[in-house]
Amino acid sequence: MTDLVVGLNGVTKQFGRHTAVDGLDLNVPRGSIYGLLGPNGSGKTTTIRMIMGILRPDEGRVALFGGDPVESARRRVGYLPEERGVYRRMKVRELLVFLAEIRGVPRPLGRRRALAWLDRLELSGWTDRKVEDLSKGMQQKVQFIATVLHEPELLILDEPFAGLDPINQDVLEGIVLDFHRRGATVLFSTHLMDQAERLCQRVCLISRGRCVLDGELREIKRRERKGVVAVAFEGPDGWLDGPEVIGREVAPDGAHLVLGEGADHQAILRRAVASGAVIHRFELVEPRLHEIFVRYAGPRGGG
Repeated sequence: MTDLVVGLNGVTKQFGRHTAVDGLDLNVPRGSIYGLLGPNGSGKTTTIRMIMGILRPDEGRVALFGGDPVESARRRVGYLPEERGVYRRMKVRELLVFLAEIRGVPRPLGRRRALAWLDRLELSGWTDRKVEDLSKGMQQKVQFIATVLHEPELLILDEPFAGLDPINQDVLEGIVLDFHRRGATVLFSTHLMDQAERLCQRVCLISRGRCVLDGELREIKRRERKGVVAVAFEGPDGWLDGPEVIGREVAPDGAHLVLGEGADHQAILRRAVASGAVIHRFELVEPRLHEIFVRYAGPRGGG
């Protein structure tokens, strides 16, 4: 049994003259929560579609459970696509039982699981209503239920939190963590860094179709500590806008300055002192994932 649930080796995908994914390597270990991160249009959805066998790479190889992404492998996956789509005229329970049967779940078992999930996600009052009668957020929860009814080994979730209110985002986060505790592997794409930071053990940051950062999140944050300075001060602030600073974040303790690659933080401090500002704090800190994201995928970031 391979320790890698998903493996991409030198994968490239082009649409006409546009290169959506460019020589991408990606390894998702069994039992991990893995975040595929990047701005909109960076190639995340195209990558996921190749993993699911919906698209074929122009170059490179995609492996799912150690082999090609054939039907037997895909049946072990719960896939929530970015484009939400349901049979709107079917009743909620009928739809869920039907989709569970397609994935090999016997009808009586599918019915029991569907009712349990509808109750868990506070949709039990809508069981016999048509899907089109539900709000957009409710329909999204129904589609998530359909994704997990066959209790997959691997969850692939493409922008799963988009369109959900904060309460339902928290509910979905809890379910993802619950699946992980039960042994499932989770791969999800997002451009929402706060949620990725709460959930992920490993991340791959994609910018313009290429991987610019990959590894364990804890190690990445330790390694990138040199790139963020926490400052608290009184007086003029023009010194914050030097060439070393590529991003600025408001923080509870003042401000966090995101530095470019190889920037000299001491130059910023010298400029601050020369400006007459009173410095209360100037310290290299462990960056938030959002700050790392800005550094590597921002306007001046990696590409």
